[in-house]
Amino acid sequence: MPRRTRPDPSTAMHHLIQEIRVQVPFDTPEASLCRGPCKGCSKKLLEFLDTELEEWEGRLEDGEVPRFGDLKRLEKLATKVMAALRKNGLVA
Repeated sequence: MPRRTRPDPSTAMHHLIQEIRVQVPFDTPEASLCRGPCKGCSKKLLEFLDTELEEWEGRLEDGEVPRFGDLKRLEKLATKVMAALRKNGLVA
């Protein structure tokens, strides 16, 4: 059985960013984001996560190589945002 190699950190970050952009509903209309009591402001959380992704996209473009901790931090942030969106009824 061939041994799978891990992607380099930059490729892994690109893949993580792409996966987050697919999974997280950034295109949710604002009216749907603010429709009652919330457990964390969905709009602000989405804006914050989008800003983080854009920042990393720029850093990668500039040649910065992320460390494992950077990948874990971004993954953890996206997981927390998704949990808040679930609590607010925006994702299943």
